[in-house]
Amino acid sequence: MSIKDHKQRIQAHTAELVQRFQAEEPIANLIRDRADFIDGLLVAAWHNLVGEFADTHALVAVGGYGRRELHPYSDIDILFLLNEQGHEGDWAGEQPYEQAVTSFFQFLMDIGLTVGYSVRTLIECLDAARNDQTIITNLMEARYLAGSNQLFDALMARIGPEHIWPINQFFNVKIEEQQARYAKYHDTAYNLEPNVKEGPGGLRDIQIIGWIVKRLHKSSDLRDLIVQGWLTEEEFTELMNAQEYLWRVRFALHTLTGRREDRLLFDYQRELASNFGYSGDEPNAAVEQFMQGYFRVVVGLERLNEMVMQLFAEIILHNNQEPLVIPLSPSFQSVNNYIEARHSRVFKDNPLALLEIFLILQQNTELQGIRAATVRLIRQHLSQIDDNFRNNPKACGLFMEILRKPGGVTHQLRRMNRYGILAAYLPAFANVVGRMQYDLFHVYTVDEHTMFVIRNLRRFTLDRYRNEHPFCNEIFPLIEKPELLYIAALMHDIAKGSGGDHSEIGEKIARSFCQRHGLDHRDTELVQWLVRHHLLMSMTAQRKDISDPEIIHEFATLVGDPDRLNCLYLLTVADIRATNPSLWNIWKSALLQELFVSTRRAFRSGLEKPADMRGRVRSTKADTLKLLIRLGMTADAVEQIWGMISDDYFMRCQPGEIAWHTLAIATCGPDELPLVLLRPTSQRGSAEVFIHARNQDFIFAHSTAVLDQLGLTILDAKIITSANGYVLNSYHVLQQAGEPITDQRQQIEICSRLRQCLLNITVAPIQVQRREPRQARHFSVPTQVYFHVDPQNRDTIVELIATDRPGLLSKVGQAFGKAGVRLRDARISTIGSRAEDIFRVTDTKDQPLTDDTLKVQLRNALIEFVGES
Repeated sequence: MSIKDHKQRIQAHTAELVQRFQAEEPIANLIRDRADFIDGLLVAAWHNLVGEFADTHALVAVGGYGRRELHPYSDIDILFLLNEQGHEGDWAGEQPYEQAVTSFFQFLMDIGLTVGYSVRTLIECLDAARNDQTIITNLMEARYLAGSNQLFDALMARIGPEHIWPINQFFNVKIEEQQARYAKYHDTAYNLEPNVKEGPGGLRDIQIIGWIVKRLHKSSDLRDLIVQGWLTEEEFTELMNAQEYLWRVRFALHTLTGRREDRLLFDYQRELASNFGYSGDEPNAAVEQFMQGYFRVVVGLERLNEMVMQLFAEIILHNNQEPLVIPLSPSFQSVNNYIEARHSRVFKDNPLALLEIFLILQQNTELQGIRAATVRLIRQHLSQIDDNFRNNPKACGLFMEILRKPGGVTHQLRRMNRYGILAAYLPAFANVVGRMQYDLFHVYTVDEHTMFVIRNLRRFTLDRYRNEHPFCNEIFPLIEKPELLYIAALMHDIAKGSGGDHSEIGEKIARSFCQRHGLDHRDTELVQWLVRHHLLMSMTAQRKDISDPEIIHEFATLVGDPDRLNCLYLLTVADIRATNPSLWNIWKSALLQELFVSTRRAFRSGLEKPADMRGRVRSTKADTLKLLIRLGMTADAVEQIWGMISDDYFMRCQPGEIAWHTLAIATCGPDELPLVLLRPTSQRGSAEVFIHARNQDFIFAHSTAVLDQLGLTILDAKIITSANGYVLNSYHVLQQAGEPITDQRQQIEICSRLRQCLLNITVAPIQVQRREPRQARHFSVPTQVYFHVDPQNRDTIVELIATDRPGLLSKVGQAFGKAGVRLRDARISTIGSRAEDIFRVTDTKDQPLTDDTLKVQLRNALIEFVGES
């Protein structure tokens, strides 16, 4: 049979497996049939190509292939086991069988198989296995294929724990391996693009259990877990169901990609959701349901793994030791620093013990966790948490006591979530367990995100984390009842995915919780308000001009008092950091702190006083003039420049910023225009780019294109046009990773590239050639344009929602130019792959857009340039 025929045979077998998979044949049959099919190919090739050496050496399947678990494109791991007789020295080409071995492996690669192989003698195998736990693990799963059975048996007889890797050493190294593997995935099964094989709760978690069982009892049958009393029938069924489910997902990944692929990337999630039968009215409903199902399986598997590994530890590491038992309460005791139920009826006789156990863990910090047998009891008695339990004042009191403790709040809530207590005690929370949001902004599931919010709040109380958010650590001691913040954090996203506004629905759930837990009216109102408005501060800081006294007055009026402000600020910082840590930067931190300080100042001044706009302008000018006089400018020279600029400029800029602009303009001759300057650190932590030039069309479009092409993130833009036809444009920018621009050469390049561009402005747009991240290509946001009235009637507010992509702002600028509108301010907010930008525009006479025809033209231009609606 030719190479081509072999390839066609493999392709035909793969196609047959895919058909059987689509017909929902048991997945175990498919992956074992694949292994058997490969067996046939390899054994035939062995006899055909190895020739006279076929009976003296051995062909051995190892690893997953050794277990008879092969997915369509899995690596085929084999060992060429050499007979030591006639083997002299290393296999380096002088041996008579070298050509046969080379021909054999070359054939396997020629027919399209991905082969991982080793060529060793028995002694070499044993030496390698002693020095590398991955090799002993592979050999433990070895399966005879062809050649000398006697040689294979000799190998298997000498790799047992009585010869190498005693069970205690093997167990310890496997625990370390699992910890390192978990750390690689941030110690959570909730990764947006999880690895089906290696991630926490993945197939490797089942395999490691199998390896320990095999090392303990020389058995490959996982049913030994039941025989030995390590798992109940129900738990074993859960384990096997998880394995079958993950096998199906992995098989689907292989067939979808046409290669070995174990990562559940965004590229495949939507199609897999459809293949697994998920659907929904909302665009992302199917994929979110699919991923929620996936996460629930892997989290359940992670918990089973934790329980079984703890049982193994007791048997392997502590079997001959007298346990240290210390009574803790009538229901619980400590056994070797793990809490344990004192008898099997603890939760049946006293259901409140399901909460009490976590309070005892919190009070006794030396306890390292819950013993496996007690974890099993908790899982078996979750049904005890019914409406009577939830409404029991004693249960409510225990829960509140956990929240009020000075330490351990996050640890216990995480444990309660891990073991299903939170979902049982708060039924609404059950809906968000494992729930992902299909975007690039929310990197954790809702329940994991909630735990991180509470963790962040707790860190604001601890000196060892003060360097992360020193201002938050200063504010937190002002919080009279921290438990109210924790409740708000627990509730703020509890209604995600329930339809409607999750803040409004969450507010109702929070009110019910507070009333059930005996909070007074004032405390209940605070929690409700925080849940209802938990996005308010973030939206205000990032989407409105917080240098505007009217905006501050409006925000302060809605917040109402300093206590609410303190709580909202802390919750907002904790929430943003827990949503996507990589998107937190100095700009967002500075904006929120500035909004907090300005609002606190407004409370001290009194909200009954209207914002004094003219007074603000006078004060800003006076403060700036003092700075400039100290720098050597005269009042007349300053006034000559300021006389051409409207008061709006002095409302929107700070004295230090204005002084920098004014001094630069004063020292710049007409032949030096356009003037482009950059200061690496502004008041808000970003770099500020200042452009002073003669006004002409498309300055914004071209400037933003250059900044985008240079890999910078534009945070906001102030567009000012003087009475004599010059622009004073400011852009606040950061590196794409959120870092400041500290490299002087980069600063010079930015200014040089911008100036060169502004010297040659044309109508033709600049094409931004910047690579789009792989993940972003899978998230499309329909372009939406909304018009809002400015309360002060200074301009028209245009809200643009669209897919964030390279060159977006430049395209917006082109649309403004085509529609004939002027931009005066831009607030740039990117949420994952979604751009939510606010632009303030006027007509050519610097008036708000009152002509509906002009608005239609602008909307159409934006949709034309930015994307499809």
